[in-house]
Amino acid sequence: MTGSSSTPPAGAPRAPSVSCVFVCHDGGGRVLLARRGAGARDEPGTWDTGAGALEFGETFESAVAREVREEYTAEALAIDTVGVRNILRGDPVSHWVAIVLAVEVDPARVAIGEPHKFDELGWFTPDALPSPQHSQLAATLELYLSARG
Repeated sequence: MTGSSSTPPAGAPRAPSVSCVFVCHDGGGRVLLARRGAGARDEPGTWDTGAGALEFGETFESAVAREVREEYTAEALAIDTVGVRNILRGDPVSHWVAIVLAVEVDPARVAIGEPHKFDELGWFTPDALPSPQHSQLAATLELYLSARG
């Protein structure tokens, strides 16, 4: 797919989805990443931040608070919007608008809440990230880090 306007392939959605991507952090320089398990929607075995669909009627903040509880069993202590990404992927074909948010959480409260999607969690500094990484991780972390100063 290209960045220009085009007709979606047969069977693809006619409009982009809206996703809330969240970078959980501990307030001290570390970010929380999850390794995608065998049941993940795409790219199993890769490390990534959290994300979830924006449901009808939700604010970005309430969607992220819900997703953090579901994915990591933790409460969001602080939520800040850091940017927006327009994501076009060819395999699988998808198009979504990702609202990227920074979410402070208490590391002692974090656990895997969706074991069918994730098989490991870890805290990392941005200069010591695990691999392999999800195809969208670098761009998400770049936006997060640039907003954090």
